[in-house]
Amino acid sequence: MRAPDQTPYHFLAIIHPSPTIRSVPQTLPNPQAQVHATPRSSATSRSFDAPAPLRLWHLTSLDAPTVAVVWTLAFAWAAGIRLPAWIPGLLALTAWAVYIADRLLDARAAMARGDLGSLRERHLFHHRHRRLLIPVAALASSAAACIVFTLMPAPARERNSLLACAALLYFTTVHSESVPSTGNRLSFSSARLFRKELLVGVLFTAACALPTLSRVWIAHLTAPFPLLAAALIFSLLAWLNCHAIDRWEDARSKVCAGRHKGIARPACLLASAASVLAVSMASSQPRLAALLAAAAASSLLLALLDQLRPQLTPLALRALADLVLLTPLILLVPAALRP
Repeated sequence: MRAPDQTPYHFLAIIHPSPTIRSVPQTLPNPQAQVHATPRSSATSRSFDAPAPLRLWHLTSLDAPTVAVVWTLAFAWAAGIRLPAWIPGLLALTAWAVYIADRLLDARAAMARGDLGSLRERHLFHHRHRRLLIPVAALASSAAACIVFTLMPAPARERNSLLACAALLYFTTVHSESVPSTGNRLSFSSARLFRKELLVGVLFTAACALPTLSRVWIAHLTAPFPLLAAALIFSLLAWLNCHAIDRWEDARSKVCAGRHKGIARPACLLASAASVLAVSMASSQPRLAALLAAAAASSLLLALLDQLRPQLTPLALRALADLVLLTPLILLVPAALRP
């Protein structure tokens, strides 16, 4: 999307986006007056949009908490341990509060610098409903703090404080960076792109795997290397998810088209690595092998989305990118239903 004209009507079209509004020529004196008179473009009518529940799941920032809970329970299932209920609850509340704050701050920063074209549906949704979402994030943060100080053991608080500090440092750094000048914005973004995506993947996976890793480590007094290998694969999967979303949503995709051919190749490489590890662990660690197979499936599904992206709306593509990370549910649901 190109940079918007600074007119009142075009600003309203940005704040209340719809395919119909975007298809109206900007030369009209009042585009919103023509919303119902202008038909959808043929390209939009051929695009698949996400169902309403999936759109709401993504727009309300419930996607990240869901993935966090599923991955946390999946690591515990693979290790054969049962986590206290407050652990996935704490991760869900924390992830929800962080993602709401992140999207609200992104929207505020873009509007402050007049870069409305960089905002996506999730940012606009959070900005429109900020009077509801800000109290929700505050309540989620307060509930998470209560869990930490009432249910989390002191040794666990000490271990998790390092991870919390690293996440807080990353969060504040990202939202306090000064915006570079127009001339070097592309090179600046490209230089820090890999580091940002990789840090998100490592921090997110560490938060999900640490409860299980710490318990296995204490129980066996040795490093659980097979579980660490699975955590590494899931870190790369989280990185691939962030990398794919950034590539798909990059406003400069036409500029980058000559250098970036999509994410199908790294996705297939990651799926191959996960599959090799799964085969090697199939006899000794069958649950870990199954978990790695789920990671390989998620990676291949991301590659499929990359190929199908011309047929998907941006919102559907973004929501599906997180939905395909829930493949460990295939393992968790039968285990939960087993008497």
